[in-house]
Amino acid sequence: MRLAKVRGTVVSTVKDDSLMGVKLLFIQLVSESGDLLDDYEVAADAVGAGVGEWVLVSRGSGARQQRGYDQRPVDAAVIAIVDTVSLDNGLLYDKREDSY
Repeated sequence: MRLAKVRGTVVSTVKDDSLMGVKLLFIQLVSESGDLLDDYEVAADAVGAGVGEWVLVSRGSGARQQRGYDQRPVDAAVIAIVDTVSLDNGLLYDKREDSY
């Protein structure tokens, strides 16, 4: 799994039938220091995340193990909305204190 920040949504009216009804998010990966990396990705949203939230992203076959995603061409899925991230040197992220 990777940490990421939701940067926006992706809308596609023409897509594989199995992706109908799947919300797609544009995410940016986060480093262990909390900095945004130059890596972006599109992920299926399994938890109802919103723009600006930090999330956990599962990739590859792990992404397809979410309920309802096993027969879909999904390579990345948002599987959790992050509340806090703590490291040995202190708090890295707290959703309550973040101003999207």
